[in-house]
Order: sequence, then structure tokens, then C-alpha cells
Amino acid sequence: MIGKLKGVIDAYGEDWVLVDVGGVGYEVYCSPRTIASLPQVGEAATLAIETHVREDQIKLYGFSSDAERAWFRLLQSVQGVGAKVALAVLGTLSPQDLANAVALQDKAQVSRSPGVGPKVAQRIVSELKDKIPQMVLSGQPGAAISLAGEELPPAAPAAADAVSALTNLGYAHAQASAAIAAAARKAGEESEAAELIRLGLKELAG
Repeated sequence: MIGKLKGVIDAYGEDWVLVDVGGVGYEVYCSPRTIASLPQVGEAATLAIETHVREDQIKLYGFSSDAERAWFRLLQSVQGVGAKVALAVLGTLSPQDLANAVALQDKAQVSRSPGVGPKVAQRIVSELKDKIPQMVLSGQPGAAISLAGEELPPAAPAAADAVSALTNLGYAHAQASAAIAAAARKAGEESEAAELIRLGLKELAG
């Protein structure tokens, strides 16, 4: 299976890019967000690749990061979500925005994606809620951040709401509190819960 391609951009299509690797051209399907992040024709690029093998074809999907590829795989674990829908979601929302939408159970954000109706969006945020912690922490020994000396700022309702959202996703309370405490220091204690959740997820992913 192909897991990565490093070569020169040869051509662009509406939803694909042709990557020349040592004289061999690989047609790789990408989300609009990924295509927009790639350099001009003739310049070097590296893509994380997901290979789909069918009886009648082999199809390559390309991503600007391993995190984006991980979300592509995770999205397809949801009933009714195939490669096309997963790419549409990732073309609308960055991995961080998608994690935030799942944490907030914000199906409206997900349903902004082309071809994603309210029912599918609801399934995505519902079914992925319990899978985020495992994905974020996979391959990382122990907690993703240090818990020593981390406490929530006093009298911070937004912080408490953010901690609650992360614990609902399956994170331990101490771990969620540490992440939100770090997020609050960066964003300010007056920040809204949504911003704290977004930054807290980044802390956990770091």
C-alpha cells in the first residue's frame, strides 16, 4: 500500500492532482482544502496517502497532514459516510474545526459540507464523540500534556463548560481540566467555551 508520495506537481484537476514521482505520474484525489494548500505545477510536494483497493480499480486519496488522513479514515467509520462525503467534510472543515464541532455536537457546522444533510451530520458528531480521545492519544505514551500544578481558573463558567465538553468526549477530568487551564492562560479567562474547547483539543493533541 502507498502511504506517502513525495514528488513534483505535474497537473491539477477539479478534485485531483497528478504527482510525478521519479517519472511515474500518480493521480491523487484530494479535498479542495488540500488542493489549495499545494504548490504550483512544477514544484515539489509531499502528500500523506490513503490507498483504496477495489476489484476494478486502485484509488489514491491525498492529504496535507497525517491528522487529516486520520480523520478521513475515522469519518468513514460512520454509517452512510464514504470517501466522497469524508473528502467533502474535510474540504469544508479543518481537522481542528471538525474536532471542535464533534466536541460541541455542532451538526450545523458539519452539514455545511456539500452533500452532507442534517441526518448524516448528526451521525458524524454522535458516532465520533467517543472516538476522538483514542485518535488524539494513539501512539502517545501517557497523557498528552503535563498535569502537574494545573488547575482551572476560579469562577470561570466557560472553562467549566469546556471541561464538561471534553469529559463528555471521554477524557479524564484531570486531563480535561489541565488542557482547559492551559487554554485559558493563552486565550484569557474571559474567553467563550467554544474557543477554550478548540484550544484545549490542541493542547491534548500536542
